[in-house]
Amino acid sequence: MKKYHSVIAILFCSGLMYSQDRYFINSDTRLYTSASTSAEFLGYFKYGAEVHLLSGNQKGWYKIQADNNNEGYVPSKFISESLNADDIKTTDKENPIIFGGNYHGSNHLFVLVAGLKARAQPDKNSKIREVLFTGDPVTVNYLPKNEDEWVNIDGSFGEEYAKFTLRKFLGKRPDLNVLIKNFDKLDVNNITERKTISERIVELAWNTNNTTLLPAYQRYYEVVKQLNDPKLLAETELNIALAKALNKSKKAEEIFAFSKKAEFLLKGIKTKSLYLSQTNLVKTFGKPTKKANVDDGCGIYLSDLFYYYPDLEVSVDEAKNQAEIVKVFINENNKLAFSPNVIFDNTLSEKAFIEKYGTYVQASLKSPHYYSIYIIDDSQFILEFKDGKLFSVEIFIDC
Repeated sequence: MKKYHSVIAILFCSGLMYSQDRYFINSDTRLYTSASTSAEFLGYFKYGAEVHLLSGNQKGWYKIQADNNNEGYVPSKFISESLNADDIKTTDKENPIIFGGNYHGSNHLFVLVAGLKARAQPDKNSKIREVLFTGDPVTVNYLPKNEDEWVNIDGSFGEEYAKFTLRKFLGKRPDLNVLIKNFDKLDVNNITERKTISERIVELAWNTNNTTLLPAYQRYYEVVKQLNDPKLLAETELNIALAKALNKSKKAEEIFAFSKKAEFLLKGIKTKSLYLSQTNLVKTFGKPTKKANVDDGCGIYLSDLFYYYPDLEVSVDEAKNQAEIVKVFINENNKLAFSPNVIFDNTLSEKAFIEKYGTYVQASLKSPHYYSIYIIDDSQFILEFKDGKLFSVEIFIDC
């Protein structure tokens, strides 16, 4: 009995050793159900895929686990402890996974549907990590053949950031013109299908360029009017206004000229280049509600010491008596002025902002009601609107 337990322990430790080491696929290959290239296969590997070994080398084959938990066999010649520039890669012409291109730097496929939920585990009831849009490129190193199986779109075994979605929702990048033609062919009374395709058209347009947004929203608006949802109508009309503005975006130099003299008006005090002294800060706002050290990992702010007020967040260098504005909550006391005649206050509506200044902004469908205006190449104002009014302005600096 003791000997039996010892053997089990050795096998367990051996399996644990294999599974904990990192190994990589060094060429296109497939995951087979048994140790033979004539066997059925479960899916496709692309160069660079990480795998876990479940056995030692058995007559030129390893039993392995793919990043979506599929288990099977791969020829040992395609398994490496590291990847090298001189790796000789063979190409599987039937492998659907795309390498490189204009949309993604490595192995990937594209999202085919609107509002696709990426989950923390290969389980439809697990936590939603991200909502993906039609045309989003996602990392794919292993692709199961079965359309109803899960794909790991994080590309690694790390549980903290793992994201999974079903195979049937991924493929080659959708063609916007084809989607538009399919929409235009539909019977006008087929509201369900028109809604599905028009949502995909809008999301793919955001993943294409600004010139495609207006025709996309015009088709979507036809469906929204059929649905007769007042909230959705208002949102779509706002997005149509935004699409018109983004189609006429200002040049970078015009945007920089617009924003370079911007300053905050904080309880009547004008800031200078978004800075003020610590003395004036405390004199005007009093002692902060909270102080905290914030390490952004880049050293982009004046100091790691932050002062927090109910309507203000500031980076402070107490030794130098300096304060740098990080975020301002817009209210009757706090405003952002781009010139004496262009002042953003708490009466500024989102609709008026888009109609007047939408040509200066960058926007994303994934962050509705947030707009950025570049100050210089590596910094920008992030304006947030809530309930239709300007709510806050944050200074974002690229790392």
